[in-house]
Amino acid sequence: MRKLNVLEMNRISVDEFKKSKKCPLVVILDNVRSMYNVGSVFRTADAFRIEAIYLCGITSCPPHPEIHKTALGAEDAVDWHYSKEALETVKSLQQQGYRVLAIEQVEGSTMLQEFNAEQGKKYAIVLGNEVKGVSQNVVDSCDGCLEIPQFGTKHSLNVSTAAGIVMWEMRNRLNSNIDMNQ
Repeated sequence: MRKLNVLEMNRISVDEFKKSKKCPLVVILDNVRSMYNVGSVFRTADAFRIEAIYLCGITSCPPHPEIHKTALGAEDAVDWHYSKEALETVKSLQQQGYRVLAIEQVEGSTMLQEFNAEQGKKYAIVLGNEVKGVSQNVVDSCDGCLEIPQFGTKHSLNVSTAAGIVMWEMRNRLNSNIDMNQ
């Protein structure tokens, strides 16, 4: 096997990305403190053609060298918005027809592998602070909570790792009948 070079990968340009069909999913970052985590979420959102990222509270915004270090330019492709309060963003997206799901360990959460996304619906996922998780008032306002099953000794994942797992799963479930090559 021979690794492909950059030209052989046929990547789309930032302009083509902006015009392309997106997965009907947005990501809300609720007080994520690490700019490296923010950059990583941008890079994964670019890979899966996520609609947008909402940066809330203390979550840093581009442009910033630490975000760019892990985003590698994805912060220029993926649409993003800033809001002082994640709760405002959740309520606004719900009014726009999004079903908002916190990624959190709560009573009554739905395990990710058991979640059935409805085709034709728009979704938003909320990921929280590296220590405190998603704010309780935000959890209370969400339409549900998804939990990533874990089988080891730790009870949590890095926020950018969790974001990647959930974006991949949601992209697969929401785009099963959509040609992403458009």
